[in-house]
Amino acid sequence: MERVIRKQEADTFIENLYKELGKTSKEIAERLSQIHEELDEKGYYEHTYEELSYGAKLAWRNSNRCIGRLFWERLEVIDARHAARSEEVFTYLLHHIRNATNHGKIKPMITIFQAEIHGDRQVKIWNHQLLRYAGYETENGIVGDPASVAFTKECLKLGWVGEGTSFDLLPLVVQIGGHDPEFMEIPMEYVMEIPIEHPDFSLFGDLAVKWYTVPIISDMRLEIGGIDYVTAPFNGWYMGTEIGARNLADEGRYNLLPLVAKQMGLETKHESTLWKDRALVELNAAVLDSFKKYGVSIVDHHTAAKQFKVFENREQKTGRKVTGNWTWLIPPLSPAVTHIFHKPYDNHVQKPNYFYQKNYYV
Repeated sequence: MERVIRKQEADTFIENLYKELGKTSKEIAERLSQIHEELDEKGYYEHTYEELSYGAKLAWRNSNRCIGRLFWERLEVIDARHAARSEEVFTYLLHHIRNATNHGKIKPMITIFQAEIHGDRQVKIWNHQLLRYAGYETENGIVGDPASVAFTKECLKLGWVGEGTSFDLLPLVVQIGGHDPEFMEIPMEYVMEIPIEHPDFSLFGDLAVKWYTVPIISDMRLEIGGIDYVTAPFNGWYMGTEIGARNLADEGRYNLLPLVAKQMGLETKHESTLWKDRALVELNAAVLDSFKKYGVSIVDHHTAAKQFKVFENREQKTGRKVTGNWTWLIPPLSPAVTHIFHKPYDNHVQKPNYFYQKNYYV
């Protein structure tokens, strides 16, 4: 049954892809014949680089939760399917961090490692994102990012030692086959971090707040034509609200709104003063201003919504239907002033696509 499903998935992918690329019916038939032969012999097939690269781009175009899909064709695809040793994998990950950062001119990029074959996951990355701050449980509460507490504990078990600050960069953790996981500290010359400061006043008192420049998601599964690439870290650039309205503001994350409100002299006893709203706006203004001051790519949520509208119009002209998850597409700050808030979206999942999968350390 699995082979039949995989053959169906492969047929659909190749037929759609090759037509979109302008290939002939003969070329489609020949490629499908090759794939069917591979599936009959091995139970799986291997993508050409063209199929792998365009498939990854289509997965971004089909990502219902992503507001930044206008730039799907600009995704740079790195083929790392041959990497089999931890040293090779770490090298590719450092290459990804450095080249995606691109001195602040962030490049959309994905590095694709070996596919899952007959349930075997040869290369596994334990990190949620390649760049992420640690979270430590202490007697006085959590220091750092509460979302990272469980993974931080695993890193400590492996022998990693952090400095115990609010913004300790976690190491890369890689597991090859059935071997024990290994960690590597990321050399700081590969990482670009931005001090978050407001242009007009101090928002954080004595707390030195910063954030890394590239959100490289590393724990999702990329599915292309029935083949699962369980290790395929990818990134775009930040929308400011991801940092200012979620990472730094959420109660379950850095929870900085009470501190910001205090620094602004806001009355916080009553919700009706809208102190959270006012603090949230200034926190997001600080994030955007800080990134721009250091020349790092970032987009505000108003511009991102307008870019998504351009994407919708382009897809409509090609005859493709835009799917989307409304609850994710609307920005967490002032969503009602974007066009997205006022229209429905079909949340039907199209493939290729990216999917969540369980953490390896749970």
